[in-house]
Amino acid sequence: MSATIRACDGAAFENPRPDVLFVITDLQVGGSELQLALLASGLVREGMNVAVFSFIDGPIRTELQSKGIDAIVALGAERFCRGTHVGFPLAVAHLFWLMLRRRPRIVHFILPQAYLVGAPLAVLAGVKVRVMSRRSLNNYQRRSIIRNTERCWHKLMHALIGNSKSVVEQLMMEGVPKERAGLIYNGLDEAKFAATRTRERDRALLGLPANALTMSIVANLIPYKGHRDLIEALALAAPFLPAGWRLLVVGRDDGIGGALKQLTRDLGLENSVMFLGPRADIPSILRATDIGLISSHEEGFSNVILEGMAASLAMVVTRVGGNAEAVIDGVTGLIVPAHDPQSLSAAIVRLANDAALRVKYGDAGRRRVVMGFGVEHFVENHRKLYRGLMAGRRPFDVLR
Repeated sequence: MSATIRACDGAAFENPRPDVLFVITDLQVGGSELQLALLASGLVREGMNVAVFSFIDGPIRTELQSKGIDAIVALGAERFCRGTHVGFPLAVAHLFWLMLRRRPRIVHFILPQAYLVGAPLAVLAGVKVRVMSRRSLNNYQRRSIIRNTERCWHKLMHALIGNSKSVVEQLMMEGVPKERAGLIYNGLDEAKFAATRTRERDRALLGLPANALTMSIVANLIPYKGHRDLIEALALAAPFLPAGWRLLVVGRDDGIGGALKQLTRDLGLENSVMFLGPRADIPSILRATDIGLISSHEEGFSNVILEGMAASLAMVVTRVGGNAEAVIDGVTGLIVPAHDPQSLSAAIVRLANDAALRVKYGDAGRRRVVMGFGVEHFVENHRKLYRGLMAGRRPFDVLR
């Protein structure tokens, strides 16, 4: 780390000047929030001073604070969350005051809402280096006001970072010059997914039969995650699957849980599909599983794919976003078209009936995660980006 970034200006603030201030929409448990926690913790271990500002509180704040990270929740956060007229201006004023008072060397925006609100504030506050990370495809830009505002704000950023080639390509289609765009893949602490007890013990904790073929999908119950496609695929596959098979559905119900459960009953799968809700023991669940599934219609880059491969799972994923950049078709798993229950069914049947192939893909997947997506690589790429930006270099030159 360069002395430029490490240096402290000695101002008599309650907290020292941050090297990096992350601005995120909320601190709920989600892929972007967990990636932020992983990155911020890694940067702190490397000696950087990091602060996090969030418009809405959540469990990730406690995790950040336990690592010695200054995690700040907006004034008026509860009102902001309820959508009151008072909450929004309070939150905006708090963020602007924080930038003026703490004078971060770098501000890094994560998630669209934080970017839309915070980008002009960073300019007005005189923050010298401004970074935006996009972690999904731009389907959320359906409203022209969001689309046009983001394209204006892009001109204010020194670096715009995507977590897959698909995301980076979309940024450039929105007018971001190639030299200011960069690619940093998601990272994973793969050690959390290594076996710490027997597979039988992990299964017993979930109430699973010791020898039942078990699949899992870890995704909040949102239409674009493709749960309906998966359930329909399993109905097609059921006659060709080993007796007693199970699907573990892990994730928060964002409104479609009832309809999905009714679909399993209509298709006669209610005894095979287990809805577990949100869980904190994802590594244990994945280690108890034989096949990992991602049936999404859209993704930026799925953390769950890396988690599944780190747990030595053979993966079946849809060809959207960065999924095909994580899974190598025919090497670490199988890739199928989105919105295609028949293709998904065929891939599931193939792996379900070939234990040796599952082991081969699972071993290759874990090796791929350890070599290319480990937390050290993830953190170092960001450190390299920040050092380069502070030295006046461009993301295109730094991240090649």
